[in-house]
Amino acid sequence: MTKRPRGVLLTLLLVWAVVYPVSLVMLDSVHGRAGWTLQHLQAFVREPTEWIALWNSVWIAVASVVLAGIVGVPLGFLFERLRFPGRRILGALVALPAVLPPLVGVIAFLFLYGESGFVPRAIVTVFRLDESPWRLQGAGAVLLVHAYSMYVYFYLFTRAGLAKIDSSMIEAAHSLGCGTLATFRRVTLPLLRPQLAAAALLTFMTALGSFSAPYIYNFRTMSVQIVTTKLFGNMQMAVVETTALAVVALAGLMLLKGRAGARSVVALGKGTAPSARTLSQPVARWGAAVLGWVFGIVLLLPHLTLVVMSLVPLGTWTTQLVPPSYTLANFGALLTEPERLRPLVNSLWMAAAATLGALATALWAGRLVVQRRASLRSAIETLVSVPWAVPGTVLAIALATAFSVNAPWVGRWVFLGTALILPLAYLVRNIPIAAGSVLAGFRQLDPSLDEAAASLGASRWRTLRLVTIPLLRPAILAGGALAFATALGDFVTSIVLYTFETRPISIEILAALRAFDVGTAAAYGVVLMLISAGAMVVGTRR
Repeated sequence: MTKRPRGVLLTLLLVWAVVYPVSLVMLDSVHGRAGWTLQHLQAFVREPTEWIALWNSVWIAVASVVLAGIVGVPLGFLFERLRFPGRRILGALVALPAVLPPLVGVIAFLFLYGESGFVPRAIVTVFRLDESPWRLQGAGAVLLVHAYSMYVYFYLFTRAGLAKIDSSMIEAAHSLGCGTLATFRRVTLPLLRPQLAAAALLTFMTALGSFSAPYIYNFRTMSVQIVTTKLFGNMQMAVVETTALAVVALAGLMLLKGRAGARSVVALGKGTAPSARTLSQPVARWGAAVLGWVFGIVLLLPHLTLVVMSLVPLGTWTTQLVPPSYTLANFGALLTEPERLRPLVNSLWMAAAATLGALATALWAGRLVVQRRASLRSAIETLVSVPWAVPGTVLAIALATAFSVNAPWVGRWVFLGTALILPLAYLVRNIPIAAGSVLAGFRQLDPSLDEAAASLGASRWRTLRLVTIPLLRPAILAGGALAFATALGDFVTSIVLYTFETRPISIEILAALRAFDVGTAAAYGVVLMLISAGAMVVGTRR
């Protein structure tokens, strides 16, 4: 009798949680109550608004990549290759947009640059205008928020890539007569291509599935179209739209990964990166510092705006340039009123449960893929990364479709409308985040440590508890912190799957905005931002 392949149970579990729901949605797009049909697909193809929404999703994603790269890549070079006063602190400030959950960042921009925000009010007052000089809505507003929140990918990846470039290659290029520009074009840029491709792929997939900015700023993308169609009760068309967006996302993933792989350059060397160059001219040095601090303050403005708005009492700020009064009552209400506290408690326990589940799955996958070299390791490694390529609206509709029917014999139970559906959705979405960090940590472990523990009589579980997990603690903390912060601020899956009893913070923020209670909305945003930042501080130890 042949031995059962290792990893079968985990593979089946991942297929059930990730592939199965999406497959059911795709099947439902060509299947109705009367059986197999192309009616809904034909209705989708004939409707111009569907194609407009799909096209908007694609071009916004591409434009977001371009804008994020234009901002993030030069910043990466600036902070990695030049030394100037305040460089270390500013380098950390530049990454601050990463701690703003998507919806919180969107409302912060609304309070700062919206028609009634601080900046337009100041312009109206200074220039004595009759009305705001602009309205923050449409594609321009979406791209502004995307560029602000996603340039961090290019910034961090560029700095990481520059830190790994061997200085001897730069020196060799100079010795062969290459100038600065030629060295950048022929040496630095090809070596950075894998990092830039990874940042572009991450930005494209994030922007393609973006929901918060298009939803708040009234720009129709396919993510918004799916939720709108579902809210109007046309679930069959929502399923077709979900399938269309999933196909585009997977096609984009394969195309970008294929191009990145075809153009990747591998170079071996000593691994000593060029040291940062100190600007010799005092004017240049202090000019860079001033520009850096101005940019840092601009980046901090959304965070500071949230804090200020959270202190504004309801109905007190009307036409004045700045709020006339401030109070901590908004925060007090969040902590003392049960109905206002419930969303915070819901978000905390659901995000914590999802993070623990994602980390357990990542540890299981890491042990099978890296340590035990399971026969299904390639399938497992692919499956743990699939949710990253699936937009949040697609995953939400897929889970709602799969788990709204009680059919245990085919792996379907009624989770929709219960307290289980949101933690499950957060868990599935966060598996790639946790697995990416934990698998990388596993690959850095010395296999002889496990062998030594086994030779001393330790069981697998004892070795995992006393040897492997302590050594993996930095990777677990980093992956867990990012997964927790992501689940805590989730909006796109929450708006599809929540109930009144399980509503998270993001839904309560939206409800407060609709009630024009900007102080409460901002207070929730500040709490969400602080908890997310605290999680990242613990996870990264900085």
